[in-house]
Amino acid sequence: MEVDRVFQGSIPSLYEQHLGPMIFAPYAQDIASRLNGTRLSEVLETAAGTGIVTRALVSVLPSDVSIVATDLNQAMLDHASSRLSSAQVTWQQADAQSLPFPDGSFDAVVCQFGAMFFPDKPKAFREARRVLKRDGRFLVSVWDRIETNEFADVVVQSVATLFPDDPPVFLRRTPHGHHDTAALAAQLRAAGFATVTTETIARESAAPSAQSVAIGYCQGTPMRTEIEARGIGRLAEATELAAAAIAARFGAGPITGRIQAHVITATG
Repeated sequence: MEVDRVFQGSIPSLYEQHLGPMIFAPYAQDIASRLNGTRLSEVLETAAGTGIVTRALVSVLPSDVSIVATDLNQAMLDHASSRLSSAQVTWQQADAQSLPFPDGSFDAVVCQFGAMFFPDKPKAFREARRVLKRDGRFLVSVWDRIETNEFADVVVQSVATLFPDDPPVFLRRTPHGHHDTAALAAQLRAAGFATVTTETIARESAAPSAQSVAIGYCQGTPMRTEIEARGIGRLAEATELAAAAIAARFGAGPITGRIQAHVITATG
């Protein structure tokens, strides 16, 4: 859905502040480590968001490796570039389904938790293959089922009680709705990748408080748009309800919960 791809207003800063360290940073370090020690010249990042993976790449890759970080949402890139000033990185608005780069431009393409937002994933995968060099590598990660990601699951279940006839389903539908790795592998092979491997990785998600978790999910994602569409004033109500549910299960904070994702490597 188009609304699922709208990250604007205060969403980018709240996303970065509350969700960045809690759920994205652990996997950003994992993705970056998979390229560390590899001979690289040019790296492309698609769906770069607020630059969490970009910063991880800069921290581990040699300074002579050029990184082009792209995203469809300029507001996200604006926030990302404000957090990282590096001659190593070029920020560029681009649609992963129609990349503005010549064939065989990059040694690696990285996409962390962005493929779920692509309306046409096969097309985006073909584009990644097109812009890769012959021996290039495509690293893509997707969230596992929402039930394996404890904070998100509790938030969705609690907010649903406010709107029993029309619950907000963004988190279940999009970030956690594309976890079928067999289907993704088939699409990647159809896009021209000869070898596709998948690894399921569980991590511990740490948050300073239950309130931070609730703000992150309810106000720092397009779930916010869903809640606000259901009535004026409901955003604060939903956030407080989610915070209470998180606190009841995990404590008020600091707290930890389980997160789980799939990391797919495609080559050839």
